[in-house]
Amino acid sequence: MQFGILFTSHPDAAFEPYPHQAVHARVTREILAADRLGFDTAWIAEHHFSNQYGIMPDPYAYMGYLAAKTERIRLGTAVMTVPFYDPIRIVENTAFIDILSGGRITLGLGSGYRPYEFAGLGVDFEARRDIQEEAIAMILDGFHTRRINHAGRYFKRQIDGDYELLPACVQAPHPPLYMAAGTERSMSFAARHGFGLMLSTLPGFETLAGQIATYRRHLATCPAPLNQNPAFGHIDIARWVYVAESDAQAKADTESGILRHLAHFLGKQTAGYLGTVSEKGSTPALDYEELSRTTLIHGSPETVIRRLKQLQAATGMTSLLLHYPPYYGPEKVLDMLRLFSATVMPEFRGDPPTHVAAE
Repeated sequence: MQFGILFTSHPDAAFEPYPHQAVHARVTREILAADRLGFDTAWIAEHHFSNQYGIMPDPYAYMGYLAAKTERIRLGTAVMTVPFYDPIRIVENTAFIDILSGGRITLGLGSGYRPYEFAGLGVDFEARRDIQEEAIAMILDGFHTRRINHAGRYFKRQIDGDYELLPACVQAPHPPLYMAAGTERSMSFAARHGFGLMLSTLPGFETLAGQIATYRRHLATCPAPLNQNPAFGHIDIARWVYVAESDAQAKADTESGILRHLAHFLGKQTAGYLGTVSEKGSTPALDYEELSRTTLIHGSPETVIRRLKQLQAATGMTSLLLHYPPYYGPEKVLDMLRLFSATVMPEFRGDPPTHVAAE
């Protein structure tokens, strides 16, 4: 199993006061630490206009910067919000970052779910899935043929004859492609078009298993060459994760921060979307102990390993995306990543756990 970290560039005003420029230095430190500690992928989330969640207007610009500062970790988008982009530029910029990083980019795509972002960028929120589906047909053609001849409802593009999409990707036939999905429509679309599946932090284990079963039922309908995607059939699951020396210490470090984060995350800014991809609805009563049983992966190394093995058995996941809010404090987060790398990751890679040295 692979291990990535989902970075939302979410500021904590206690450490990164308004207008929060310092959040980007802190996130970069965490990504560089993840590179040293052996995590597989740094996943960059795109978000706009709010200091109550992420501040990341352009994952491509950030990944170009990170490509020069990291050595081995893959750089992924989680996700590029497809309706905000010209699909041609997604193909071009993905290939360019693939070159700059030496073949380390992974592309995650999604339709978006925050209405204020669509209002600010002048895109019809209700049409977002239709826009994404038309754009993805062009993106796949661009990767496979480097030519486009398309006249649809939302896009009209022509690149043919003496002209082609350049640069070309380092990875063949293209970088791994994932789609963030949770509805029947999006999961079946992802499978039919050969995408790996990215799933939300919110659903409990049983809900995740049902979503993955839906995705897998449609994989057989994916034609060549779309089934040549390096991520075809892969399952990446995002989870709120925190490991400490004991379950009690993990709760003490995280309870107030994770409940604060979830209270916002399930609020009106999501337009009810997240209630459709999990069993929680839009305004659940939040209880740390209940969340620990159904959703969170928090606790001692032994508890986290046991919970991850349960999740792996229930879902067949191929990758875990660790996620955490910014409210635990930057040093505790770095300590947590070191402990996870030393004690949890080896259990899933056949390596002996290592001693965590103080830094």
